[in-house]
Amino acid sequence: MHDPRLTPARDDLAAKYLEGKVTAARFVDGEEFEVLEAVAPLRRAPSAGSELMTQALKGERVTVYDRNGEGWAWGQLATDGYVGWLPDSALIKPAAAPTHKVTALWTFAFPGPSIKLPPAEALPMTAMVTVTREEGSFAVTSEGRYVPRQHLGALDMVAPDFVAVAERFAGTPYLWGGKSAFGIDCSGLVQIALTSAGTGCPRDSDMQQEGLGRELSAAEAKHLRRGDLIFWKGHVAIARDASSIVHANAHHMATVVENTQQAITRIRAAGSDVVAIKRL
Repeated sequence: MHDPRLTPARDDLAAKYLEGKVTAARFVDGEEFEVLEAVAPLRRAPSAGSELMTQALKGERVTVYDRNGEGWAWGQLATDGYVGWLPDSALIKPAAAPTHKVTALWTFAFPGPSIKLPPAEALPMTAMVTVTREEGSFAVTSEGRYVPRQHLGALDMVAPDFVAVAERFAGTPYLWGGKSAFGIDCSGLVQIALTSAGTGCPRDSDMQQEGLGRELSAAEAKHLRRGDLIFWKGHVAIARDASSIVHANAHHMATVVENTQQAITRIRAAGSDVVAIKRL
């Protein structure tokens, strides 16, 4: 059974690379695009009112397999393989390859070399830009935007501690499907943090539970270490140490740091118990 979140296949159309693996009326090669907007929604259906499944960030590549003629494109993200509908207006044909990524929670891109100018856009962590030159304290992008140099890092720059990255999001509002400091969900927090630390990470918590690390025994789980991942059905948290976690959650409607046992007790009272603890 193919996971529809990761499989660009419908009854009427599917990706060419799936030919022989799925049934569809026709198969297409698709066309590569780049995300132009700082944060673009990837939705379940081609409608602004449809569920936000995840977000695509500036500089990400998307293979588009279909357009509905009403402003929506159906495709697959290159970064984590997620499939869904994006606004056509958020996509452009790829130009120069990105050279840098945003390492701050957010940064502003200015239309000129002055922080006193009204920002042209706000860019979230892990968004990618193409830097063509440096001017004073700014990096100048291929779009002619001026971004503070200290908020950018090379694409291969690796954060030494993914938990510390997650901790920086404390106070960020909870947003189902979100993966930026404007709004983030539990698995989005894990994905952004691990990606910043150079570790590939699937998008949703069930995928993360299945694909990341090794499961701890009951004895090992009594001694949590920094970076362990605690999973419930539909939820994931990151251990900061033996007694506290950081997670984006709908109870607080924010990313918070809290006592691990208190969180486990509260979530159990709401009807969900821990299903796995994984160590990377």
